[in-house]
Amino acid sequence: MATYTRQDGWVLVNEYTTDPNLVRHMLMVETAMRAYAPRFGGDPELWGLVGLIHDFDYQRWPNLDGAGHPNTGASILRAQGWDEIIVRAVLAHAEELTGVKPESMMEKTLCAVDELVGFIAAVAYVRPSKNIADVQVSSVKKKWKDKAFAAGVHRDQIERATERLGIPLDEHIAIVLAALQANAPALGLDGAKS
Repeated sequence: MATYTRQDGWVLVNEYTTDPNLVRHMLMVETAMRAYAPRFGGDPELWGLVGLIHDFDYQRWPNLDGAGHPNTGASILRAQGWDEIIVRAVLAHAEELTGVKPESMMEKTLCAVDELVGFIAAVAYVRPSKNIADVQVSSVKKKWKDKAFAAGVHRDQIERATERLGIPLDEHIAIVLAALQANAPALGLDGAKS
């Protein structure tokens, strides 16, 4: 089994992605995955790496018809010799496009945090301070009910994925929120650029 490091993942992300918002998304997913790994007995390095690279191919191959993301990314990873556990997780985060059902806790967690990190960030961005430190679970839940807010976020998918984890939604939001708050400056969520 080949061993890839976070640095390898970072090189891959930067080779294929120039959109700063997409890079920030991948960094947020990495942060959430690292936070979740110990809860399920996972390796934070592996889980973080999966979170970091899960969308590396999206900017170049955004077509969601089965021929683009994430299937193209999986092919690239396999050609470069990445571990199949990583390739499978990348495929499983988009089951509707790949047919790969999330089975491991790492795969299920990736599905559960993927869209949630963006939703939580959006809640932070609409606050006057633009600082995630000012966001609470109740703030996220209030915006959750407002279907016009971050309308592109598939709340039902997040809810189903969270159910697969066996964790109540409020607790899931709290775990991801705390992870993002702990890494706020690196993620641009500390209001410094407002």
